[in-house]
Amino acid sequence: MKHARVAYAGAIHHAAPHPNQQKGCLRLTDGRIVGEEAVVWLPPVQPGTIFALGLNYADHAKELAFKAPDEPLVFLKGPQSLCGHRGQTRRPNGVAYMHYECELAAVIGKTARRVSKDNAYHYVAGYTVANDYAIRDYLENYYRPNFRVKSRDFATPIGPWLVDAADVADPMNLQLRTLVNGKVTQAGNTRDMIFDIPALIAYLSEFMTLLPGDIILTGTPEGLADVQAGDEVVTEIEGIGSLKNTIIGDPEEHQHVG
Repeated sequence: MKHARVAYAGAIHHAAPHPNQQKGCLRLTDGRIVGEEAVVWLPPVQPGTIFALGLNYADHAKELAFKAPDEPLVFLKGPQSLCGHRGQTRRPNGVAYMHYECELAAVIGKTARRVSKDNAYHYVAGYTVANDYAIRDYLENYYRPNFRVKSRDFATPIGPWLVDAADVADPMNLQLRTLVNGKVTQAGNTRDMIFDIPALIAYLSEFMTLLPGDIILTGTPEGLADVQAGDEVVTEIEGIGSLKNTIIGDPEEHQHVG
């Protein structure tokens, strides 16, 4: 099953694809059928802790002239960094390089503590698509990314769907790609992760408790490119979904008086 969260007619609803696969339509949980463009898409889950992986694809590490890490390189993001499908992400004024990152996101479904790799998939509720934009100008190094690189408001689109884990036969063999203004600029496969999803869950749950709604962004392959205001960026993962986002310019900072 695919699940979404949307705002419509002054309320937040859970939604699913149209039962007859009618293109461009959703069915709300109250039975109403609405157009996809008539709603505001929200992140498909209300997030708990958001974990993000750096340099988790060897080709991406090589692209950036870094050695592949010996253990997962993990940092945290705030929930305000997320936005939904068809959302807008701001490019800050004056920056030289802002790039997308197409990532498979695993959503935790039940409390996990000291989980073994063999049992790790039992703790996954489902999967969604994330686009974890980064502002390269502010990067100190990939082993210590600061907040201005990765935790900006609405700089991580996620969705449109949460796909039940039971409906994803092999999350470690999914094609992913990014299109900028309709042109493919990034392509890869989740099988090329350095640390796979079971390894990440085992690693994280060894020293902290994972809770339902926690999200693990599993990293991105090579193929990064600068994006500008006005660009439409689509990140796609086989069987999971196609996530659309638009880059907009940052308004001038407000002048403070007094």
